[in-house]
Amino acid sequence: MPQNSRSLARRVGILAGGLVAALALASCASTATGSDTAAADGDFSGQELNALLITSHEGAANWLKERFEKETGATVNLQIVPYDEIGSTLALDQQSGANAVDVAAPWYVSIGDLAASGSIQDLTDWVAETPSLDTDDFIPAINEPYTVVDGRTYGLPFDGDTHVLFYNTEILERNGITEPPATWDEYLEDVKIITENEGANGVYGSAVFGQKSPLILGAAFANRLAGFGGEFVDASGKPTINSPEAVEAAQALVDVIPYAFPTPAETDFGVGNGAWYDGKVGFIENWTDLGVGSETNPDSTVAGKWGVVTLPVGGEQTTPRASLVAGFTWVIAANTEKTDLAKAFIEFASSSDVNSELLVADPQTGIDPNRVSSLESAAYGETYPELQQVNRATLDGALAWPTGENASQAAQILTDELAKLIAGDGGTAQETLDRVQAEWEKILGS
Repeated sequence: MPQNSRSLARRVGILAGGLVAALALASCASTATGSDTAAADGDFSGQELNALLITSHEGAANWLKERFEKETGATVNLQIVPYDEIGSTLALDQQSGANAVDVAAPWYVSIGDLAASGSIQDLTDWVAETPSLDTDDFIPAINEPYTVVDGRTYGLPFDGDTHVLFYNTEILERNGITEPPATWDEYLEDVKIITENEGANGVYGSAVFGQKSPLILGAAFANRLAGFGGEFVDASGKPTINSPEAVEAAQALVDVIPYAFPTPAETDFGVGNGAWYDGKVGFIENWTDLGVGSETNPDSTVAGKWGVVTLPVGGEQTTPRASLVAGFTWVIAANTEKTDLAKAFIEFASSSDVNSELLVADPQTGIDPNRVSSLESAAYGETYPELQQVNRATLDGALAWPTGENASQAAQILTDELAKLIAGDGGTAQETLDRVQAEWEKILGS
């Protein structure tokens, strides 16, 4: 997901700016061809589509815009907003009556709230009746969490984001570490060694994502929750966020904070990636496309000096498990008058051929595999064999966030409490997660 270009300055935005852009798109939409009926050959000449995406997908958005316009004759207008504003921007657009957005790619955790608010279309029948979507090819561990709420389908997978563990081979070698850690205990030991040996010289054991955002600090916790074999909720949807496995995961996060790149509470993926590219950290948990950036980003000093493995395990968990920390889903706005064009676009944008090309595009697009065929494509395997290998962890299941109504609020409650915990203001890990459990039971059901 993240790229070096995802600097803090680039991602900072205000909702007002998004609304101005939305109004401008609404003006464009009002002058577009009113008909939503395409010719049998897929010609949408003269029609306009307004697409809402996040800043870190801007490169992919421009790639998709160019290709789709060339293939269909349509015009795609892009609206780009910060990742933590896309859900609220889409909901406000639809509920205010502006209706400037036709398609969007929000964080998958928000689809339950968007569905409940009537902001996105139920695509169940279309998906079931459209064999060309080839939904069996979507990675199963990604497909359902990204698209299904209460048995209904609301979208198609776009960016198959998971976290893995990258390591700097030179830093590990300098500190006598002969192989990357397999467990979170080994990880902590390695991080401590590096920081104690080289911290005075500005090199630290790890960059830990600690900024108070579900996609940042929440991701760092989710990685450990997956590693310890925990779950956010059980099979019936009941919260299990204060389970023994979850408490161990939270404590593992607390334990590494003193040895992390300073300061964890201000480390998002812009700061973390910068430290990684500068060769200042031994380890970083990150989206798999960081490996692409490590080789192709002009600011990278670590080309040829890195390795990657699946996330460590902990407790009684012995099998590495993917963590769906981010992930983005194509949805169609509820009030669009261009449903046929929108369907054509998201079918194109989520296709195997497109996903395969986005994985190896130069400059990098920040997109990760969402289909088995693209994950196993020859081009991906030949260009980034290490990334292909670790991404295969998603084929054996993965930890997903809850996606039903109030899931976004639940993610923020957890993140707020974790921020207190790592700052030393939240009591113990058990006390912290007991508070989260109580709040989750109120809003997610018990």
